[in-house]
Amino acid sequence: MRSILKSVLCAIALLFCALIAKAQGTFVQNGKPVQVERWIKSQFGKGKTPPFSFVYGGQSSAEVLKRCNHSLTRMPSTEESQIRYLAHYTDSKTGLRVECEVTGWTDFGTIEWVLRFENTGTHITPAISQVQTADITFRHQAGVPKVYYAEGSNASRADFAPRERLLQMDDTLNMEPRGGRSSDGAFPFFNLQTAPNEGVMVAIGWTGTWQSQITRTDNQRVQLKAGLKHFNAGLLPNERIRTASVCLLFWQGTDRMMGHNRFRRFMLAHHSRKIDNQPAWYPMFGGFNWGDPAPCNEYTCMTTEYAIALVQRTRMFGLNPEAFWLDAGWYTEAADYATGKNWYNTVGNWMPDTERFPNGFKPISDYIHKTPHTSFMVWFEPERVYKGSLWEREHPEWMLAAGGDNRLFNLGNPEACQWMSKTIGDLLEENGIDHYRQDFNIAPESIWLANDTEGRKGITEVKYIMGLYDYWDYLLSRFPHLLIDNCASGGRRLDYETMLRSAPMWRTDYNYGEPVGYQCHTYGLEFYLPQHATGSYHVNPFDSRSSLGSAVVFNWKLTQQGESFTDMARTMQEFQEVRPYFYEDFYPLSGTGDLTGDDIWLAYQLHRPSDETGYIIAFRRAACESPTYDVCLSSLNPTAIYRVFNKDNGETKEYTGQQLSNGLTLTLPQPRTSLLLKYEKK
Repeated sequence: MRSILKSVLCAIALLFCALIAKAQGTFVQNGKPVQVERWIKSQFGKGKTPPFSFVYGGQSSAEVLKRCNHSLTRMPSTEESQIRYLAHYTDSKTGLRVECEVTGWTDFGTIEWVLRFENTGTHITPAISQVQTADITFRHQAGVPKVYYAEGSNASRADFAPRERLLQMDDTLNMEPRGGRSSDGAFPFFNLQTAPNEGVMVAIGWTGTWQSQITRTDNQRVQLKAGLKHFNAGLLPNERIRTASVCLLFWQGTDRMMGHNRFRRFMLAHHSRKIDNQPAWYPMFGGFNWGDPAPCNEYTCMTTEYAIALVQRTRMFGLNPEAFWLDAGWYTEAADYATGKNWYNTVGNWMPDTERFPNGFKPISDYIHKTPHTSFMVWFEPERVYKGSLWEREHPEWMLAAGGDNRLFNLGNPEACQWMSKTIGDLLEENGIDHYRQDFNIAPESIWLANDTEGRKGITEVKYIMGLYDYWDYLLSRFPHLLIDNCASGGRRLDYETMLRSAPMWRTDYNYGEPVGYQCHTYGLEFYLPQHATGSYHVNPFDSRSSLGSAVVFNWKLTQQGESFTDMARTMQEFQEVRPYFYEDFYPLSGTGDLTGDDIWLAYQLHRPSDETGYIIAFRRAACESPTYDVCLSSLNPTAIYRVFNKDNGETKEYTGQQLSNGLTLTLPQPRTSLLLKYEKK
C-alpha cells in the first residue's frame, strides 16, 4: 500500500510541475527552473557568448563577436505559445552580418535557432569556416551522462535501431551522414540525458552533410557541437546564406521517455505540415498493382485504362483507400524497352508518356475524385537528371555533374529553382495530382564538392539546400492541401527541416514486405517521429501489423489469387482503428538491444493520455522458443482498474494500473504470430 501511495504522490508531483511549466513557459536545466524567454536573452543578449560558433578569417567567433555591433529584437509571434527573437552581430570592419533567428515555445520548453551570414560590404569577406549552429555546454549531475540516438537508413533490418552510449571522461560521440543525404547512415535526432531525471532532446535541421560531436569534457560538463561538415568560404558582396537549424527540448521526469514523448508531441503541435491549422494526417494509400512481368519495371506498363480499372476493382470489393499512389515509370521514354530504357535512366523527362496516358493523368485523377475525400499521389525525382533526358538537353547550364550519367539539377541557381518550382507546380495542377512524392536516388556530396570554386568550399551545397527548401515551400504555399512524401532511397533525408515540410511514406528500401525488419523500423522511428509509413504486402496479422503506423501503403496484388478481399477489408479496418494512437505517446517494451533477430519477441505500447486508453502490439518471431513474454506498461494510474481486450480471441481481463506497470505476461502459443491488445480505464 505504501508503494502505491508513493507512486500516486510522485505522479501528482510530476503533473503539478508540468502544469507550472506550461503556465509559465519554463523548463528545468541543471535541476533549476528556467523560463524560455529568459534563456533566450541569457544566451543571445548583449555581451553574451551565444550558443553557436564559427571561425572567421582565422579568428574564433568568440573574439569576432566582441567587436561586432549587437542587437536583439523581439519579433511578432505566429502562434499563441511562441516567442521569437532576431539577434544580429555586425562587423563594421568587413561588412559581415551574422543573424540568428531564435524561436521558443513556452508550452513545450523548446528553443530552436537558425544561423545566417550576409556580406553587407563591397568586397569578399574573409573565409567563414567550422560553422557550428549549436556549440553549447550542459552540466551533468549524478553519474555518467548518456546519449540515446539511432541508426540512420542503411536498407537493413537495423535501420533506425535505437542505440545508447555512456559518455566516459573525454569520450566523444561523433555522428554524420554518408554522401550528402541527412539520414543516410546517421540520424539527426537524439536525447542527451544529463541527470537521472533530466535531459535535452536535440534535432538538427540540415538536409545535407551535417555533423555533430557530443563530448564529456570533465566531471560536470558535456559539450554539444552541431553544424556543417563542409564549409570554408568567403561571401561575395550582398551574398546571404543560411546554415543548419537546431532544436533543443528540455525535459524532466521519471525516465527518458518523458523527453521522447514530449518531443513527439512538440513535432505534431509546432513542427509538422498543417492542413487547415491542424497536424496533417497522411493517408492510407492503395497502390496500382506494383510489379508487372519483365521487361516492365515499377509502373512502366501502366496505362490510363488499366489505372482506372484497378481503382474500379478496388472499390468494387469495398476497399476504400484514402489515396491512390502511382510510383515511378509513368514518364516519357520509361517504357522504351528496345533501347534499354526504364524508370531509372529516364528521369528528366517529366511529361506523362503520351502513348500510355494520351490525356495526361486527368482522366485518372477525375475518376479517383469521384469518391469524396479520396486523393491521388504521384512519384517524382526532379533533382536527379539522367544524361540525354529532356531537361538535360534543354538546360545543360543548370546541371551539376561529376562524372557518370547522373546530373543534379542545380537548385542553388535561383533562376533554375524558380523554373523547376513552376514547372512541377503546373504539372501537379494540370493533372489533378493532390500529393507529391519526391525521391532522390543519388548521393550528392561528391557532386557538390566537385562544383565548388577556389576559396568557396561548401558553397554549392549550401545554396543547393537553400533552393530545396524554397522549392518545397513554393509547392506547399501554392497548394494548401498538398502533402509531400519524402523518400530519398527510403528514409535517407529525414531531419528537422524536412520533417517540417514532409514525412516519409516509404521509410526504407530494405527488403520489401519483410515483416521483421518492418517491426524494427517502426520501433526505432517511434522514439522520435510520429509520422512515417511503409508498405504492407500480406493480410495475415503478423505481416500486416508489422506495417502499422500513422500511415500505410497497401501493395496488394488485386489481380492475383493468394489473398482474400475479406481479409484485406479486415486489415484496413484494423489499421484505421489503431492509427490514431500512433499520434499519441510511444513506449518501447523490448529495450534497446539488438532487436533484429528471428528468435525474440518485440513489443511496444501506444498510450493516449487524454482518456488513458492504448494498445499493446507484440510479435513472437519465427525462431522464438518462448510462448510468453513479460512487459511493464507505462503512464498508467496505479490505483485505477483497466480492462484489457484481446482483439484476436475476444477475451477481456481486468488489472490495476499497478499490476500492469509491475508486469503483464503476453502469451502466443505459436511462433510467427502477433498480439493486439487494447486497454481502457474502467
